[in-house]
Amino acid sequence: MLNNKLPALFMLWSAVQALPGTAQTLPARTAADSLLADPVQQVVHSTFKATQLINTPTVETPARKTLQFLIMHRFGKISDGSYALWGMDNADIRFGLDYGLTDRLSIGVGRSSVDKTYDASARFKLLRQTTGKIPVSINLYELVTYTTSPPQAEKPYLSATYRTTYTSQLLIARKFSSRLSLQLTPTFIHFNLVPDARDRNSLFDLGIGGRFKITKRMSVVSEYNLVPAGQTLSYKRYNSLSAGIDIETGGHVFQFVFSNSRGMVGPQYITGTAGRWQDGDIYFGFNISRVFNFNRRR
Repeated sequence: MLNNKLPALFMLWSAVQALPGTAQTLPARTAADSLLADPVQQVVHSTFKATQLINTPTVETPARKTLQFLIMHRFGKISDGSYALWGMDNADIRFGLDYGLTDRLSIGVGRSSVDKTYDASARFKLLRQTTGKIPVSINLYELVTYTTSPPQAEKPYLSATYRTTYTSQLLIARKFSSRLSLQLTPTFIHFNLVPDARDRNSLFDLGIGGRFKITKRMSVVSEYNLVPAGQTLSYKRYNSLSAGIDIETGGHVFQFVFSNSRGMVGPQYITGTAGRWQDGDIYFGFNISRVFNFNRRR
């Protein structure tokens, strides 16, 4: 019986050998092959090149054991005219230090000359955009600001409680292509003290901004912060609108900026913008950051 079946088995084996690819041994699947075949595993990097869009924080954070030194500088209003050299005679500045505790969590401290304000912050990556499953990156940003102006020796005396403001922001960003990235920033701010009883202690803001890359090392950035009407009634304020240019230079990111906001931290530019672009109330300035890596090389 077996001898009768041998010709048929031989013909079947020959047919299988003739099928494309079946006569070859498939190579073992490497970890790299698995990563390329599974787009869910590919994290999208460099949504933005700086931790600040202009005034608004971005989803970028310092890497683990990396320290960032940030200088934010704003000259006076262009509408001050030639007497003040179109704002160049006056200036406000903020210094900031941000440190990456992990690749997801960073902390920071800063000091701004506007109202002599100290700030402390924490930024945590809740989600990171991937090429497959996760369409956006989401960070939680918490900021505490403490103003020391006017001096406590002056009247009316303001206790530490009344000088403190809390800001919570959800940073939601997506890198649409190698050139275009956008970010939506819903913001909640709580003031322990407001100028008038008609003003709300807690208010909401919605920020939107983006980056468009025009060359290998240069990008255009802009941001707009919308505070719905009816939240601040005792004083005149306008929505913050800013634009600028990012220039990447090795370990530095240099930003030329134009804004109608004098302040550079959340409560200042969101609720304290007193000028309008159409009136020439534009503050020219720059942001510059330098990164120091403390990871030991193996």
